[in-house]
Amino acid sequence: MFKRLVLLSLPLAAFAADLPVRDVVLYKHGVGYFSRSGELAAGDTAQLAFKASEMNDVLKSLTIVDASGAPIAGVRYDASEPLEQRLAEFPFRVTEGAPLVGFLDQLKGARLDLGPNNGGVIVSARVIHSNDPARPGEREVVVILADNAELRTIDLSAVSYVRFTDPKNQTMLRDYLTIASGARSRDRRNVFIDASKQGTRRVTASYMIPAAVWKSSYRLIFPATGEPMLEGWAIIDNTSGDDWTNVNLSVVSGRPISFISQLYAPKYVTRPGAEVAEVQAAAPQVFEGVVGGFMADSANMAKAEMRLGAVAPQQARPASPSSIAPNTIAAELGDLFEYRFSTPVTVKQGESAMLPFLQQKLGARKLLIYSERFGANPQNAAELTNSTGKTLDGGPITVYDANAYAGEALIETLKADDKRLISYGVDLGTRITTKIDSSAANVRELHLRRGVLTTRNALQESKTYTINNVDATRKTIIIEHPLRQSYALISEVKPKETTSSALRFEVTVGGKATETFVVKEERVYDQTSTISNMTPDVLASSIQGRPLSAAAKTQVDRILAKKCEIATNQAQSQAAETNVRNIASDQDRYRQNINTLRGVAGQDPLVQQYSKQLSDSEVRLTTLRDQQVQLQRAAQTLQTELNTLIESADF
Repeated sequence: MFKRLVLLSLPLAAFAADLPVRDVVLYKHGVGYFSRSGELAAGDTAQLAFKASEMNDVLKSLTIVDASGAPIAGVRYDASEPLEQRLAEFPFRVTEGAPLVGFLDQLKGARLDLGPNNGGVIVSARVIHSNDPARPGEREVVVILADNAELRTIDLSAVSYVRFTDPKNQTMLRDYLTIASGARSRDRRNVFIDASKQGTRRVTASYMIPAAVWKSSYRLIFPATGEPMLEGWAIIDNTSGDDWTNVNLSVVSGRPISFISQLYAPKYVTRPGAEVAEVQAAAPQVFEGVVGGFMADSANMAKAEMRLGAVAPQQARPASPSSIAPNTIAAELGDLFEYRFSTPVTVKQGESAMLPFLQQKLGARKLLIYSERFGANPQNAAELTNSTGKTLDGGPITVYDANAYAGEALIETLKADDKRLISYGVDLGTRITTKIDSSAANVRELHLRRGVLTTRNALQESKTYTINNVDATRKTIIIEHPLRQSYALISEVKPKETTSSALRFEVTVGGKATETFVVKEERVYDQTSTISNMTPDVLASSIQGRPLSAAAKTQVDRILAKKCEIATNQAQSQAAETNVRNIASDQDRYRQNINTLRGVAGQDPLVQQYSKQLSDSEVRLTTLRDQQVQLQRAAQTLQTELNTLIESADF
């Protein structure tokens, strides 16, 4: 049987050197910092494997440092094109299960070394059927053109190796196999770092890629005597695809900005079409005279220089001894905070770990906290003051009180010297009820400006908290009173703290006692009215009993008197208009009667009577119309005078 795996005997060089993971920094915003380092021989290549989804971040953040300061030879990586498209660039294909001669026949003209005294250029390669009874079956043979111009048929089963003598063919086959090997995992992409060809170098490659965020959890311990203790544990997950063996690990609290930029996939732009003008008969050209000097283009293209900054090593500081051996070094990183583990950490791929990063005493006192949303009972709580000098990352806290489990709480990230309340249980020995009382709104101020009357009103409201402590122990309670933007506090007792949504009052209640606590607030609001639209009665009621100065009262009285004159004028005008309508109606009736009786025998006296009444009504109508004209003129004068009074009023 002929050989189908003979390609494995090709002397291929080692593909890549190993750069193990040395440093890992995990953040809270979905990325991690990784640093790999190792030695590369002259001309050697290091291979880093990544998931396809990580390539955008790698291309955005990769830095490479040669410890000697010399530049690296280059960086290459797998393109994002499909495997078939990438392999199509090669002049041959290595088909799975195909015989060696099927591959060699694609490389006609390539020079082969088939052992001692067997070398030449490939002419063809094929599988033949043997008729020799001693060697039945199929055989793989290659026809070569030897250096002496002889055509020789070589049975591949009789040679010990097959080798390309042209380095270009060796490199091309090695590249083909590298691509095919990387394609075994469709999600993996390779980055190659080529070292210079001079001497052995120590190379460090650093980059940021998506990583599982680290999580923190705490244990708050209230001993029977002594100060409270806080333990902090970091929970990390190795989903990177590589083992972390004796790595320098850090976890960082904070959320720097990070985003994905599409750098891995090729980008193309649509170019505009342009055509050369059709050749036409040349015509004489008239050139303009020179009016200025020519400026030669002297801009030179500057060569791009990659500056790769080394990461400065951090100075180690001794860690304090601890029963849980947190063994961490804490440090501010700008607005971030880092916990760096002093001893190397090992976490296998696909595994997770819990690492202690804190055990310190801190300022804490037990109390109760109450908000109406809790119901009738306040909650067991603690006021924590971060006296550790470190940033405490947000996470769950399990509380132990006097060696017993007391409950659980959540805390947001707490900076050094900051303070926070946590609640971890319900206090069934204390009940709190509330009652609200409000007073009628009273007018504080009255203003008139540019015809707008503004009334400033004040509404007072009090809320009484009744605290009933059925336990024998004295208790301190933080009452969270809702902070309402339109209300101002008028109580003599001021809040201990103010948050964005609540006022916090601290109240102490004795054992088996009941206490009341009252919060008084006031809401001041304005009401506006246009004085020109107000009737005299409404205006009079609006200012009655209001705090007005003598000058302001005089201004309002003048406006009120003028409005009364206008009201009288309007009443007279309406009465005159009513009389005009009535007379006009009577005239219509007189005319109808006259037209009906005219020409009727014996009705002349009645017709004359209606005619006289019609004449008299016409005289009265004329008088009323003159009166209406006078009233209209008076109304205009009064309105002008009122407008002047209103515009000049200011208090």
